[in-house]
Amino acid sequence: MNNIKQRIERLAEQAVSSKEFRLALLAHLREAFPFEGACCTVVDPRTLLSAGAVTEDGVEAIHHRLFEFEYGHRDYNRFEDLAEADRSAAALGLATNGDPERSARFREVLQPAGFGDEMRAALVSGGKCWGFLTLLRGKDQPLFAAEELALLTSLVPAIAGALRRTSLDLADESAEEPGLESGVLIVEADGVLLSELAATDAAAHWLAAIREAEGIGDEVLPRPIRAVCIRALNGETGTGKELAHGKAARTCVRLAGGSYVTIRADRLLGKASSAQLAVIFEQAQPADRLPLIAEAYGLSEREKQLLVAVVRGLSTHEISRELHISVYTVQDHLKSIFAKTGVSSRRELIWQLFSRYASPISTSERPAGES
Repeated sequence: MNNIKQRIERLAEQAVSSKEFRLALLAHLREAFPFEGACCTVVDPRTLLSAGAVTEDGVEAIHHRLFEFEYGHRDYNRFEDLAEADRSAAALGLATNGDPERSARFREVLQPAGFGDEMRAALVSGGKCWGFLTLLRGKDQPLFAAEELALLTSLVPAIAGALRRTSLDLADESAEEPGLESGVLIVEADGVLLSELAATDAAAHWLAAIREAEGIGDEVLPRPIRAVCIRALNGETGTGKELAHGKAARTCVRLAGGSYVTIRADRLLGKASSAQLAVIFEQAQPADRLPLIAEAYGLSEREKQLLVAVVRGLSTHEISRELHISVYTVQDHLKSIFAKTGVSSRRELIWQLFSRYASPISTSERPAGES
């Protein structure tokens, strides 16, 4: 057990990207407990919607159905439930006392695809869920054993920590930003099947950038788009838990160059026989990307609050009043933020955030002077 933990930790240190880490991770896990299919997904920690997935062929064919059950049905071992549980990993066979057919997901999706059991984990690190892991046994393989579940559970902190780090690696300063306008894609939903109907020029460019980040072809609808569409379709008729927790049909995706795009979906009203949705792509705003960037720099919760205040243009005294802390405490926190981010002033901090994680901002959007 210690050996595989060490291998995963070394893998995380050597990996140059989240995708590279996840591909190698599945190969290491297959040695620990054999399986026939697997998927490792990065999620937006605020909405738990996909921000990109590494999916093996056997799982890709049923991926849209797995999204449907995750975001629209109650069943055993939902990722959202695991993310909030004391144990973030579970096996379907064990959860159903050896009878996976008690699960609708198993009867309707996994079993018809030739799978016999499922083990999954919500990858939680630092109190946030950064991804989902699914391992599937073939129908001729034994159910996952309690010892195997215990091993995966023990590996979750290392996997989640590595996924968090590789997912949030800071962009290369030389990376080119797309600088695209907002775009709209119209998607048709025929049951659980989603198909593209029309797109603006900007949306087509966003689609190409997202497909490049996921390493998929033009014929595949990117997983983040599937996720936001299914959340939008099930937002009113699903479990209701998503709305209660403020989990809207939106996700923030990091592109290959290091910038971020926000994707959201809204159901269109009309008389069409099938449901249609508008998928909106936008350059991620500070409210979307700052929480992720703050995690990348390892800021504390108080430092994250100060970072938001600085981006809003508040002065030291205004921050002191708003957060009910002394001016000296504000200055101490700012020194810590500067040290962690490698800057020496507020202006340098703000310009680094905007220049590395968004399209160049216009003169009218420049931050106010320091005070």
